[in-house]
Amino acid sequence: MTNRSTLRLMCVHAHPDDESSKGAGTMARYVREGIEVLVVTCTGGERGDVLNPKMDRPEIQENLPRVRSEEMARAREILGVQQHWLGFTDSGLPDGWLPDSGIDLPQDAFYLVPTEQAAAPLVEVMRSFKPHVVTTYDEEGGYPHPDHVKTHEISVAAFAAAGDPAKYVDRGEPWQPLKLYYNHGFGKARIEALHYAMVDAGLESPYKDWMDAGDWTRDKSERVTTRVECAEYFEIRDAALKAHATQVDPDGFWFAVPRAIQEKAWPTEDYELVESRIDTRLPEDDLFAGLR
Repeated sequence: MTNRSTLRLMCVHAHPDDESSKGAGTMARYVREGIEVLVVTCTGGERGDVLNPKMDRPEIQENLPRVRSEEMARAREILGVQQHWLGFTDSGLPDGWLPDSGIDLPQDAFYLVPTEQAAAPLVEVMRSFKPHVVTTYDEEGGYPHPDHVKTHEISVAAFAAAGDPAKYVDRGEPWQPLKLYYNHGFGKARIEALHYAMVDAGLESPYKDWMDAGDWTRDKSERVTTRVECAEYFEIRDAALKAHATQVDPDGFWFAVPRAIQEKAWPTEDYELVESRIDTRLPEDDLFAGLR
């Protein structure tokens, strides 16, 4: 699958479009530095909605799995990444669902697959692709969507098992990734920086309600260990995100802050190093710190 002389990054995501809204600038940078990048997409997004009103047509909704697969193909071409579907079925997001809410999910939901079983194909892909670095979501899934929570669970389990010859013995030769990161995208520090940059520019901030609410109880900014400079790749990131046309309105929230303001106010994508099998010094500015 790969040229074994290069460094390799695996980014594990729940749905098509997640790869373009979480860490896409980082991936674009590394691809163009000659690093191999593989996106693993756990589900097909079958139970998602059409979130872009410009695409909300019956023929789109009726063929959503196919359309989202086609969108993913365009996004991966723009980013320059490889991509692998794990093949699990989207769990959907019932109103009020939380891990302990007791709200039922469809019987074929990815979230309901036992973690040891669901991790098996990810272990196989890890052993085949042989990543040095893996990124995924934190213990809350980044936000409480059942597929994001399950993606976290299987990523952590696969990272631990991939190098163990006693685990998943039928899933390929053992390979131990060296670093595991969680994505962190909407921390207080970033939101404040973008908000005040918009205000200073005399523009309406899309984060005004967040600032007015002042509820930062879920903020995890202090957990960020690694900030990857990738502002010059935000254009590629945005193009990849727009490729997911059913999910992203090009005139909507994601693009309310002009790119030039983003590049100046917050030119990094941010991560939390949660496990490392090599020595590295924190804070970092590179997911491959200690490996180059």
